[in-house]
Amino acid sequence: MKDLEQDWNAYTPEQHAIWRTLFRRQETILARRACQPFLDGLKALGVEAEGIPDFRRLNEALERATRWRIVAVPGLVPDDVFFEHLANRRFPSTCFIRREDQLDYLQEPDIFHDIFGHMPMLMNPVFADYMEAYGKGGLKALRLHNLEHLARLYWYTVEFGLIATLDGIRIYGSGIVSSKGESIYCLEDPKPNRIAFDLLRVMRTRYRIDDYQESYFVIDRFEQLFDATQPDFTPYYAELARSSDLEPGELLADDRLLQGNAA
Repeated sequence: MKDLEQDWNAYTPEQHAIWRTLFRRQETILARRACQPFLDGLKALGVEAEGIPDFRRLNEALERATRWRIVAVPGLVPDDVFFEHLANRRFPSTCFIRREDQLDYLQEPDIFHDIFGHMPMLMNPVFADYMEAYGKGGLKALRLHNLEHLARLYWYTVEFGLIATLDGIRIYGSGIVSSKGESIYCLEDPKPNRIAFDLLRVMRTRYRIDDYQESYFVIDRFEQLFDATQPDFTPYYAELARSSDLEPGELLADDRLLQGNAA
């Protein structure tokens, strides 16, 4: 699949205004809800409220920090293309931005989700290495026909992950930080389960794409993710084949639950 050019000059004033609205809203909401590495990464990248960023400028900062690059793609890409990019420290990003009537919900990722949501964490060396390891694991999972289980790991960490800190639970998942409603819900609503991270538990758990999550998994540190992806997953896939899947809100007797943060 041929990569695209972002064509930054083609964005309209209205599109830049949508970015400003989304950025300023999330900047306020996330000040006390996102983890510090996300906030530090956002600042170090120079992603700002003024308008849609130019990938060329972002790539200069990413390459200096963690040797990652953004590549422009037309939308969702095939699994093999996606994993190949990650395995080579390239993040595929869409270039379009949602319409004004889609500020609060969009089915497929747009540039705000991909850049504001994903790029700050790729400035963190440990998380950046985890993403590369995940990409390599994805290529292997494709060969072993075990993509469904591995996709759940991405969903519950990269997209909807939480981390325990001395200041309470904080957000690092891109699907949360780019969502006004879920940024508040995941930490402060009493409904969802907040479960201490366990690799096989995560990979057994189904997820929903049409609503807020019923369960979130909470890591203690980013090294926990990188360490979890180091072993050969082949024995894990064999064990998962013998286990039943879990529904998104289902709890197990040995789950360690964590309390959400007070509003």
